[in-house]
Parts: sequence; structure tokens; C-alpha cells
Amino acid sequence: MYEPSNLIQEAVRQYGTKREHLLPILQYVRRKNRFLNEELLEEISKAMDLSAADVYGVASFYSFMDMRPLGHNIIRVCKTITCYMKGKDDIIKAIEQRLRIKLGDTTPDGRFSFLEANCIGWCHKGPAMLINDRVFTELSPEKAVMAIEEYM
Repeated sequence: MYEPSNLIQEAVRQYGTKREHLLPILQYVRRKNRFLNEELLEEISKAMDLSAADVYGVASFYSFMDMRPLGHNIIRVCKTITCYMKGKDDIIKAIEQRLRIKLGDTTPDGRFSFLEANCIGWCHKGPAMLINDRVFTELSPEKAVMAIEEYM
């Protein structure tokens, strides 16, 4: 983990303090720290001279701006209508059974967190999911579990 003030200074040096740089700064900080928290959001608001409410509003709007510590591997199943119609609920059930956790939870050993995402941009090949930054498409429950097995 990074020291919050050093991380924010690094991000601001790279992107600047203009309002339009807020999202790239949030993404940078989330990527480096693995999640955002109140302390980081306050530091960002001070460094950019924005209200804490504004920074929190942007951070909490996006599903990939994790606001709590997550597992080492983050599984995100797309929840768009297209993926729903192609069987994403069966995929969720299969993953819950394999990992023995519910959607939204993290395994006790911290290896996996299991989440939904509003869209991952692969609706044309749904149902789709991400494991970390790797995309898996045209899933069946069996293919989803096989994908997870690669990370075990």
C-alpha cells in the first residue's frame, strides 16, 4: 500500500488538478491502492480543490471504483439485459457454488471477490465476465467455473 499523500501527489503530478482530471486520478489511485477509501477521497478533494462530496459522488457512481478492500482476484459478471437474457443468473449460481460465497462477497482466504458490473463492453458476446482485467465471453456455467479454476 502507498502512503496516501504520496500517492495523491504522484497522481496530481501525472494528471494535473483540473476538474476533468478527477476520473483519471481516481482510476490511478484505485489501481495503485487496489481500492478507494474516505481518507484517499479527502486527500484528492484537497489536492484538486474540489468538495469531498463531489469527489465521492464521482467515485461512488462507477462500479469499478472499489470503495472497500477486495480479494486478490476480482470477478465481475456483467449484469446488462443482454447478459441476463443469455443466462448470467446461471453463471452467478455456478460461481457462488464453486467459491462458496454469495455475489458481493469475498472468500475467507481473500483470494476472490465476486461482483456484478453494469457493463463490461462485451454484450455482443455475452454472457461475459472479467477476472481482474481478463475478459471471458460466451460463457456457460461450466466455462465460467473453468475460468476461475485458472486462478486457484
